[in-house]
Amino acid sequence: MQACGIIVEYNPFHYGHQYHVKQSKEQANATCVIACMSGNFLQRGEPAIIDKFMRARMAIDQGVDIVIELPYASAVQHSDNFASGAIALLNELKVSAICFGSEQGKIDSFHQAYQILEKNKTTFDAVIKNQLSLGKSFPAASNRAYEEIGLSEQMNGLDLSKPNNILGFSYVKSINKINPSIKAITIKRLQSDYHDLEIKQPYASATSIRKGLLDQLDINDVVSQSLPENTQSYLTAYKEQTGMWHTWEAYFSFLQYRVGTMSIEELQTIHGVDEGMEYRLKKTVHHVTSFKQWTAALHTKRFTNTRIQRMFVHILTHTTKNEINEMQAEQSIPYVRLLGMSEQGKKHLNNTKKERHVPIVTQLSRNIPQMLALDERASAAYYAALPAEIRKRMRKQEFNPPYMK
Repeated sequence: MQACGIIVEYNPFHYGHQYHVKQSKEQANATCVIACMSGNFLQRGEPAIIDKFMRARMAIDQGVDIVIELPYASAVQHSDNFASGAIALLNELKVSAICFGSEQGKIDSFHQAYQILEKNKTTFDAVIKNQLSLGKSFPAASNRAYEEIGLSEQMNGLDLSKPNNILGFSYVKSINKINPSIKAITIKRLQSDYHDLEIKQPYASATSIRKGLLDQLDINDVVSQSLPENTQSYLTAYKEQTGMWHTWEAYFSFLQYRVGTMSIEELQTIHGVDEGMEYRLKKTVHHVTSFKQWTAALHTKRFTNTRIQRMFVHILTHTTKNEINEMQAEQSIPYVRLLGMSEQGKKHLNNTKKERHVPIVTQLSRNIPQMLALDERASAAYYAALPAEIRKRMRKQEFNPPYMK
């Protein structure tokens, strides 16, 4: 039984994701598709529009065979750490291939880029260090370093300023580091760019779909044409259960309270609060009236919106630098958290049972690893925006068995 891994967020699951699942199975000649999915907080530092349990159900109903959770410690990180955590988990579940979407659409360019980077790693690191010292953001410093070692769109055809190419390159680097025998496959993104705000049919970006949903607070005719009926049903059901779809504005008062009552020294311990940002946070906390206004007030060349959002997630969940450093230093996977599976997925898990080295966690219990305890804390923060009775009910999902189909 061949398994193909995919790395996803499904925020929410749309027709482009449907195409990705189908192509992954076909191009990898796989009988099982395993999705490693971010939990309730996402890579770019955002709360998912609906929770991880509902998104896992969407995926299983749409043809994914296994959904596992990418732990918070890897999920809310820059691309290399995000990729490393996901590839390690998929390797543990014995995938033979990993398929990702990219703007490039040709895997040879990624392999060529990896070889160039490996040969010029010392120069690359030196240029990044120099660019950061000049006040450049990490993405800008990386682009300059890529150009310096001959890695630019003009030189090898891979544009590493594009978000999915950046992630794809991180996946290829992690595959080579963790298990080079895994086959990397890429498919070209259809029609919409990741950051497109306008819905383009039928393959709209998740960004444009979320904008359409949240602007109208409803699934209007335009949005509905970009989403499978299954996704529409789950989005509607979640909103009926909770009264909301999650956005950063729902957490603004919590963040304002947290920053307002923390000392400078306490803020300095939080992961992502760097380079004096603790002083800017304290300076602005009582002069802003919305999350959007606060991020604008904090934005600098070095602190992009994505970096600010990740920092706010860590403040909300009280994730410290020491916690993340300890977990990253372990360099081992303590568990695999299962969120959902099909009958085919169940067969794969049974067939690979003797090859796996860590336990499959199906629901929370009392004695859990530090990494899983952080996931539970992140869920508590995520559901904090809900009324008490609903919050209590939604948090109980952590102790329920995974979705089966």
